Amino acid sequence: MSTADPIFLLFTTCPDVACATRLARALVEERLAACVTRLEGAHSTYRWQGRISEDPEVQLLIKTTGARLDATIARVQALHPYELPECIAVETRAGLPAYLDWIRAQTREESD
Repeated sequence: MSTADPIFLLFTTCPDVACATRLARALVEERLAACVTRLEGAHSTYRWQGRISEDPEVQLLIKTTGARLDATIARVQALHPYELPECIAVETRAGLPAYLDWIRAQTREESD
């Protein structure tokens, strides 16, 4: 069993491309995510405040580490326009080792 920091895929949605781009850029610039993939064309159906809503959204796939996961979720909440943004983290079970190491390297906190 590996003792390396686990890799997570964090899902969230944004109301539009501009919001998704701002959020993705901030997470990568702040080294909270190694990569954020934006998938336009998502369409969500959900119940909110007693009503069923349907909205177009942009799905974000955020690649981060276990060590940075809580900070990443907190930053998504701080930057997100939704009152209750989707934040669902799924731990990876496997992947290309070099890619997983790249995620770890890109999300390492910079020291002074």
